[in-house]
Amino acid sequence: MQSRRNFINSVAGGLAGTLAASNVLGANERVRIGIIGPGARGSEILRQALALENVDCIGAADVYTKRLEQAKQIAPNAKTYLDYHRMLEDKDIDAVLIATPQHLHCECFTAALDAGKHVYQEKTMAFNVEHAKKMRAAYHHSGEKRVVQIGHQWTSTGQAPDALTFLKPELMGKVTAIQARMYRNTPHGKPQWARPVEPDMNQENIIWKSFLGSAPHRPFDANRYINWRYFWDYSGGNVYENMCHQLSFWYKTMNLSIPTKVTMTGGLYLWKDGREVPDTMNVSMEHSEELLFSWDSGFGNDQLRVTEDVLGDNGTISHSPQGIRYTPQKVNRKDGNEMVGTTKTDPKAHMQNFIDNIRGASTQLACPFDVGFRVAIACRMAVDSYRKGRTMHWDAAKEEIV
Repeated sequence: MQSRRNFINSVAGGLAGTLAASNVLGANERVRIGIIGPGARGSEILRQALALENVDCIGAADVYTKRLEQAKQIAPNAKTYLDYHRMLEDKDIDAVLIATPQHLHCECFTAALDAGKHVYQEKTMAFNVEHAKKMRAAYHHSGEKRVVQIGHQWTSTGQAPDALTFLKPELMGKVTAIQARMYRNTPHGKPQWARPVEPDMNQENIIWKSFLGSAPHRPFDANRYINWRYFWDYSGGNVYENMCHQLSFWYKTMNLSIPTKVTMTGGLYLWKDGREVPDTMNVSMEHSEELLFSWDSGFGNDQLRVTEDVLGDNGTISHSPQGIRYTPQKVNRKDGNEMVGTTKTDPKAHMQNFIDNIRGASTQLACPFDVGFRVAIACRMAVDSYRKGRTMHWDAAKEEIV
C-alpha cells in the first residue's frame, strides 16, 4: 500500500488530458469510460460496463488510495486520480460512472456534465432538493445532449414491461394504493452495512476534505468515512438505499408525480452501534393521482422480504425481485385469470441501455433524469419527515419541501 504522498508523486506526470474526442459515437464505436468512486458498488457497475462489447475504462478517481489500487486490478488500462476534476480533463473519456457517497453526487454529476461527459449516476440521484435543482440545471445547460442514466436498475428488469401489460385499466381499474416492504436480517454481531476500519484508513491515504465535500466540517474519522451510510451528513439511510428502487419501478411504469405529503416514523430499535439512520421504519406517501404509497422496512427479520402489491379495484399486481404476477379481484372480474410475467431479465440490461444510448440507439433510457429527480425528492421528504417529526408537504409551485 503506497501512501497518498507517494501516490501523488507517482501519477503527477500522467494527469494531463489527452486529445479531444467527439461525444457522438457510432453504433460499434468503442466507449471509453471513467469512474468516480470505485468502492464496493462502484466496482460492481464498473465490471458490468467492462463486460459489454467495446467498452474500456481509462480513468478511475477516488479519495482513498487503496480504492484506486483495487480499480487497477479491474481496469488495468485506467489512469488513477485522487482528484476527479483532473480525470474529467481527459478528453478521451466519453462517459463517467459516479458511485460516491450520496452527499457527493451533485458535485460530481455537475462537474462531469460541464466537462462534456455522459453520466451514469448511482442512486439515490440527489441528496436534497438544492442538489436536485443544481443537477437539473446542469443537465439542461448541457442541452440534454449528454446521456444521463440513473442507477435504478429495477427499471431495466423484465418485470417492467410485464407491469405495463398488467396496468391496463380493464385489468386494474382504479389503483388507490401500493403496499411495499423491504425487510432483511443479518447474523447476531454483524450489523447491516457494517464495514471494518482498516489500518491504512488514515489521513495519509484518505483525502478527508474531499470526502466531506459540502457536508459539515468534522475532524478526521475513519469510521465515518468507511461507514458513511450510518450518518445523516452523507446518507439517507435505507430510504436512499432501497426504498428508492421500489419507488423508481412504479414511478417509471405508472408515471407517478412527486408526493404531495410524506410521513415517516420509526427508530433505531436494533443496532446500537453509533449509527444515526433508523433500522426500522414506515413511510406513507400521498400522491396527487389519488394513490397512497406505503413502505415498511426493517433489518431484524426477513420474513416479509422485498415486495410490492399494487391494489386496484379490478386487480392486484404483486412484484418482487423474483417475479411479477397479476391477480384479478373476483368481486369485479369474475372471469378474470391470474397472469405471471414472462419477460426475461438480462443482468447487464441497465448498463447496456446506457451504453447503447451513448452510441445513438433509438431505445428509450430505462431510468432518465426526470424519474431520478422525482424519486430523489420523495426520498428527501421521507428523511426530513423522520428527522423533524412531522408530515412534510411538497410545494410544487416553489419546488420546496415545507
